[in-house]
Amino acid sequence: KVRDAFNLAKEKAPAIIFIDELDAIGMKRSAGGELSGVREVQRTMLELLNQLDGFSSDDRVKVIAATNRADMLDPALLRSGRLDRKVELPLPNEDARKRILQIHSRKMNVNKDDVNFDELARCTDDFNGAQLKAVCVEAGMEALRRGATELQHEDFMQGIAAVQAKKKTNLNYYA
Repeated sequence: KVRDAFNLAKEKAPAIIFIDELDAIGMKRSAGGELSGVREVQRTMLELLNQLDGFSSDDRVKVIAATNRADMLDPALLRSGRLDRKVELPLPNEDARKRILQIHSRKMNVNKDDVNFDELARCTDDFNGAQLKAVCVEAGMEALRRGATELQHEDFMQGIAAVQAKKKTNLNYYA
């Protein structure tokens, strides 16, 4: 499948191959790859390395990969000529967090007089976009539990608390 994707991209060039969650196949290799699932992941990884090696810098096909766990990637992937440029996207700042919360709650029945998105953004300093979306979902659930048809500020605060608790028990829960 990896080879097919690269062949299709070359055929349709100019093209971009985007690999999401690269860590799922590109984790550091270790001993003990006896399980068939592990062997399949290793085969996929080797084919990816092979395809990346077949590219030249003037190719009209670019490869972009995303991961939440760059620390877990096999160094062979990051070698010069493969995936050799790293671009880190930081967590959203306060203004961005406010806007993300507004975007994910725009189809919800929010009490605009009660909900203070500025305060919510200040309370979510270390949240990523997925976690902010989860806050909105949790706020909606909180309103449903109350039997309400309109979300209040306190619903969002409860949503923040719920997501914060899940973050502490599982660091990658919403990553």
